[in-house]
Amino acid sequence: MINLAIKDIKHSFSKFIITAISVGILLGIVIIMIGVYRGMVFDAKELVNDLKVDIWVVQQKTLGPFAETSKIHEDLKDQISYQDGIQSAEAITFQNFQMQNRYGAFKVMLVGYDPFGKICAINPNKLVAGRTLRKDHYEIVVDEKTHYKLGEKIKLGRDYYTVVGITKNTVSNGGDYLVFTSLKDAQVLQFTYSNERIRSDEARGISGGNPHLVNAIIARMKPGYSAKELVKQIEENTHKSVYTTQDELNLLLQRVIKKSSKQIGLFTTILIIVSIVIIALIIYTMTLEKMKELSIMKLIGIPNITIAKMIIQETMILGMLAFVSGNIFAHLISGKFPKRIVLLTQDALSLGAIILVFSIFASLFGIYKVMKTDPTEAIGG
Repeated sequence: MINLAIKDIKHSFSKFIITAISVGILLGIVIIMIGVYRGMVFDAKELVNDLKVDIWVVQQKTLGPFAETSKIHEDLKDQISYQDGIQSAEAITFQNFQMQNRYGAFKVMLVGYDPFGKICAINPNKLVAGRTLRKDHYEIVVDEKTHYKLGEKIKLGRDYYTVVGITKNTVSNGGDYLVFTSLKDAQVLQFTYSNERIRSDEARGISGGNPHLVNAIIARMKPGYSAKELVKQIEENTHKSVYTTQDELNLLLQRVIKKSSKQIGLFTTILIIVSIVIIALIIYTMTLEKMKELSIMKLIGIPNITIAKMIIQETMILGMLAFVSGNIFAHLISGKFPKRIVLLTQDALSLGAIILVFSIFASLFGIYKVMKTDPTEAIGG
């Protein structure tokens, strides 16, 4: 029966291909939207996973440095380090910055960590040039998409920092590029006020900022210990809020990016529905355009089931061509977006299955129209 479908497609080959590609572009946009959502989730987990720690200690009654402001004293890491079951603990800071160079303005998250500590915030697998930090002051590691070069000087606050390393695909939970400085430099940038602010505060009887604050203490456990038990133990001893890494990831997904992911998910759902409706209309229109030919086929004795199979086969071919062209289109433009687009095979296959099933269902309307049409009326006009 496939011969009838193939012959009909050949009869209007150009029109059929253009229709398939047009539908494919629409499906490609749907695939991209799914990739945007996947990329958002991937970015949210990236920094937390790169740190490879087990415990997060933050300001009491806060949800952590990614969900809301957290400030605790740096020396708390010493108390946590001596907790039973803790292998190592280090202080860390996170701060958003607006930066600008000859390539334009962009937002970054500055991560401050102790370069001489036992926990390095930089994933060595993502270091593509240079090295990690080796000094307490005036060194910086940047993401390659910031377009800074090794040895280049960058001004942050009142000081200049030398680029000593370049990373790839290091982003914050919001998809902003990550840059890394020493903890001492990061504390100055975040917690020390300018001279003008200090003089103004002193005139009001307010002391200056505390440069020994951090946003969180991160820790690694010794093997054989329970993370939940350690969280309870540290909370009782320090009176701070303590989370496991999994808790922190859940907070990121359920609190920080929840609304954005819901919005993208709703928009993607609408696009899928629109795609299905458009495909249904195209198939129905294609069937109506062939009504005279289909009526002749009925008059010469070709069974209705054969005609129905032909329409379904054309629908499946249209759907498969649209699916392939949509994937090609999505992969061609995914790299042009400013934030990460994650295209997963299972997402594409799931979308393809949904489109194929609903396309076949949509073809039933055309088949019903053919079955109910009197062939003599269709060709007698």
